Amino acid sequence: MENKLANPAPLGLLGFGMTTILLNIHNLGFFPVSAVIISMGIFYGGLAQIIAGILSFKNGKTFAGTAFVSYGFFWISLVGIWLFPNTGFEMAGTTPAPFFGCYLAIWGIFTAFMWWGTWGGSKVQQFVFLSLTILFFLLAVSKFTGSETITVIAGGLGVICGSSAFYLAMAELLEEVKNKRVLPY
Repeated sequence: MENKLANPAPLGLLGFGMTTILLNIHNLGFFPVSAVIISMGIFYGGLAQIIAGILSFKNGKTFAGTAFVSYGFFWISLVGIWLFPNTGFEMAGTTPAPFFGCYLAIWGIFTAFMWWGTWGGSKVQQFVFLSLTILFFLLAVSKFTGSETITVIAGGLGVICGSSAFYLAMAELLEEVKNKRVLPY
């Protein structure tokens, strides 16, 4: 009997998309970082994406596995950057804004290569990775310059990016449930 594994991509995309939307509502200036974003970052953006990535690797999907595991650990590391300064450990002090900008720029470079990997595939997937690439670089520039205006612009793009991942998750999920393409992607 064949042991068919389910498609873990909708789970990973939802973990990424919903957490990205919430963080960027913060970047738009509506709410401070709180337990909502921290919890989503650890559990849904973090652990759910890592689980989806491991299952993707098991399904032979190297790109999806690399993306979900990497961005899952991005979320967990981001939460660590926020929380570790409160532990009292001297080495875990607050990250200087320019160094945080370096962190975001490295993620932007990684994401640009991942975007390249989407060429020839789904247009929505291409949009998710392109918008995420731009988002990381905008956030890096905002940290390098201290510009709140750039942070707000990044927040708007981040909501769009997260929403596009949410949409792609729903398109893939509904296609499987209905046995036909319901939403174009």
